Amino acid sequence: MPAPLPPSLFARRAGWPALLLALSLSTLTACQKSGTPEEVASGAGLTSTADSAASSPVAAASALLAEPRDPTPSLATQAASTTIPPIVQQELDKAKVSPEHVALLVVPVDGGPPLVNHRTAEQMNPASVMKLITTAAALDLLGPSYRWHTRIWTDGTLQNGTLNGNVYVQGRGDPKLVVERLWLLMRELQHAGIRRIGGDIVLDRSAFDVPPVDPGSFDNDPLRPYNARPDALLVNFKAFTLQITPDESQKLAHVGLEPPLEGVTLPPSLPLAEGKCAPWLNKLAADTLKDRNLVLPADPYPASCGIQQLTLAHPAPEQFAPRAVAGMWKALGGELQGSIRDGAVPEAVRKRRPVADSASPTVAEVVHDINKFSNNVMAQQVFLTLGLEHSGVGSLASANEALTQWWQHRLGDTPLPAVQNGSGLSRDGRVSASSLGAMLQRVWRTPGMPEFVASLPIAGVDGTLRHTHTAYKGNAHLKTGTLKDASALAGYVLSDTGRRYVMVAMANGANAQSARPAFQALMEWIITQPVASSGSKS
Repeated sequence: MPAPLPPSLFARRAGWPALLLALSLSTLTACQKSGTPEEVASGAGLTSTADSAASSPVAAASALLAEPRDPTPSLATQAASTTIPPIVQQELDKAKVSPEHVALLVVPVDGGPPLVNHRTAEQMNPASVMKLITTAAALDLLGPSYRWHTRIWTDGTLQNGTLNGNVYVQGRGDPKLVVERLWLLMRELQHAGIRRIGGDIVLDRSAFDVPPVDPGSFDNDPLRPYNARPDALLVNFKAFTLQITPDESQKLAHVGLEPPLEGVTLPPSLPLAEGKCAPWLNKLAADTLKDRNLVLPADPYPASCGIQQLTLAHPAPEQFAPRAVAGMWKALGGELQGSIRDGAVPEAVRKRRPVADSASPTVAEVVHDINKFSNNVMAQQVFLTLGLEHSGVGSLASANEALTQWWQHRLGDTPLPAVQNGSGLSRDGRVSASSLGAMLQRVWRTPGMPEFVASLPIAGVDGTLRHTHTAYKGNAHLKTGTLKDASALAGYVLSDTGRRYVMVAMANGANAQSARPAFQALMEWIITQPVASSGSKS
């Protein structure tokens, strides 16, 4: 019988982080097949079209970079001496943030002298506002309709539902291969007539060349999903969700796990008892980190915890893709006689048509998720994809080279940012307010502008700005950035006069996060200032 559809395919999970709540089912693009199930499964006699679209982003990027360069924007040299607006200065004073630790820029989106130009040449850490640079380059170089493909090939022969050979799963950097799409990919493999795999499942992750990094190296909190690292075969952001639902009538708590993970066996329920919640949850985290696997405490589940839906990064991230792929295959009733391991798809196999092909959402949709919800690992996936399309392998070096070429073409001699990993999750990322402002002005004149602006959180409405309390909801599309010692807000603000402005605000230092009210005051000052059409203050 066909496997039942997972409930999560249609129902949202309350309690998930904002991005995981926002994830929607993407279309699985099935390749057209002909012949018997055995021929389809083995790929016999089929011609591959797997790489036919790979050259299109490269061609588009080459065409873009072959165009005449834009003249160097003059924003960085327009150092009109302007003071910080009084209402903004009041908020900085209230927060005890020195103006020497802040950079502020307000300039008309279509050019003209800045209204505010404070320390805009200083190189500062923009935190997640760095994602603006990565996503702008992706829309320009990859194009808004670009998709990532996760493909499956097989070798050997198929007899009575048993594949006497291997299954090859090739990742190409898909930022959004979530649980639902992995489920569909495994079902597509079963639709080819395969129920048992006599050989191995081989995971090809060679599209990216990134060194292993301790997920706890950034802030010593490796179970936080925002610390997940990029992977050519990134499954569900390397995160799992543990759901625990108390049932007072039966004195137990039901336990569920998504996605199913090979080697993780959980009891269907836990005994329910009185007690404090925090010690139980702390023990869960400690035991999981210690064993590098999900481990439930032996103690009964405290009723005071209520319903818990805990989304955690896997403590052994290098094991997550193998565990998730094998776990999903077996949860659907599939059998695996061999092992699951890393390896490359043999060239002869890759020349055949894939058995299954899962197409990601478009770049425009991915950029929307990255900026609205500030997803770090998705941004890093996109950044590395720039390098993959630029040189054939996605590495930090190739990605930075691709972005540098794009920046110099679009922005001439405007000082380059130090993008690092493309997500802003870095202590070393740097950009000046004038450079970021010049980029935002330039993006306003590119074909990808509508998709880019639509991806930014709207003040008081959605994304990371949904909780902003302002009387001017909807007037600003701004990206947020927050680290322990850095805070930033940048994007576009529409004034009451109908003119739109680029706004960049950054603070660095021990008290940087306290500057956010001042940034909001700057946004509201832009909206309400009576500004003449020339852009000068009245």
